Order: sequence, then structure tokens, then C-alpha cells
Amino acid sequence: MMNKNIAEQLKALSKISKAIVSDFYLDDILRLVVTVTAEVLGSNICSLMLIDEKNNELLVRATQSISEEYNKKPALKIGEGIAGKAVKENRPIAVVDVVKEKEYKHKDIAKREGLSSLLCVPLAVKGRVIGVINCYTAKPHNFSSEEMEMLTTIDNQAAVAIENTELIVKSKVIQEELETRKRIERAKGILMQDENLSEEQAYLKIRKYSMDNRKTMREVAEAIILAADMKHLTRAR
Repeated sequence: MMNKNIAEQLKALSKISKAIVSDFYLDDILRLVVTVTAEVLGSNICSLMLIDEKNNELLVRATQSISEEYNKKPALKIGEGIAGKAVKENRPIAVVDVVKEKEYKHKDIAKREGLSSLLCVPLAVKGRVIGVINCYTAKPHNFSSEEMEMLTTIDNQAAVAIENTELIVKSKVIQEELETRKRIERAKGILMQDENLSEEQAYLKIRKYSMDNRKTMREVAEAIILAADMKHLTRAR
């Protein structure tokens, strides 16, 4: 692994910084992070794992590796393996030879892929760990403090980009839910007035039609609203 000059480091950070304010999808940002990290650190394989909070596991979400076996390796529990330990303790961990490291999982894959040294650096936002970046070399390598610091800096930028993207997605989901509720409420009101139904009867009618016709309740509500608008338009003429 070769040291890169400051200009290249700044260029890498600039790419990730731009992603923070972009409209990229999360998967695009994750691929960008591993690609940039591999370029800057001269890494043989670079992967990014994010925490699945539901199962308390680390899942590989992005890698520039073309190895199908590596890309499909099983998830790690928090605290399991080197990456899991780095996440649990929220600190970088370096290993010179993963094959000889007793805590390293999947030694068989490492042997077949020719992986030697490993540097794991947690991804954290405001003290909350959300994942980890793993950088491998093909030959034994003692990671310097400068390399650890460089990857930590990249990680900090990446974590902000990831959190920003997830917040945008959550915001859009919440907005969609609010819009759906508004449409269903309006559709209920139309049915209550036109068919003299109670609020519960109107809701059940929308839900039944939704289930019988394999349509979402929002689609049914929009159809009811459209029909009512067309009726009013016809009367206005």
C-alpha cells in the first residue's frame, strides 16, 4: 500500500463531500465511497458494511471487488470478527495477516482471494456507529498512523453522506404517508356525503375495494376523488 499525496486525498474527500449535497441514491454513494477509498489507499479490496439494527448485524452494502464469493459472504454480528469488533469498540483495528488472526472470520475466502492485511475503520455520526469500512492488501502491510487518519477522515465524510441520504429517504417516506392519509380522508368524506355512510363504513368500503382489486388504498382514494371531481365538473357545465 502506497502513501498518496495530499492533493489526491483532497480530491477524494471532495468527491464524497459533493455526494453529501447530491441527489444520489444511497447505493450510488456507497459505491463511490469504496471506489474512492480503494484508489486513495491503494487497497486490493475495499468493502463497506452497514449495521442492520433489526438483526444487530453488519451487512456488506458496497465493494469494488469483483469476487462473487467475497461479495456474498455471510453477515457478521456486532462484536464478531475484526470488523464487528471495530464497530463494537468504535475504533480502527489493523491486522497484518488475516489468515493467522484467530478473530478473523472467513479465512477460507481470504486465502482464495489472496487477502493479507486488513484495516477496519468504523463509520460514525455524532458518536453513533452506523457501519465500517474494510481495506485489504494483497501483501503484508503495517498500516501507518497517517493511513489510519486518512481513512478516518474519509469515513467521517462518508458517514455524513450516508446519514444525509437516509434522512432524505425517511423524509420522503413520511411525506408520502401524509399525502396518502390526506387522500383517504378526502375519499372517506366523499363517500360519507354521497352514500350517507359513517366514517368507519366509508373506510371499510375503501379497504375492501383495495383488497378485492389488488389496488393500494391510495389508488382507490384517488379514483374516488377523481370521480367526484368529474361529477362536479359535469354539473358545472
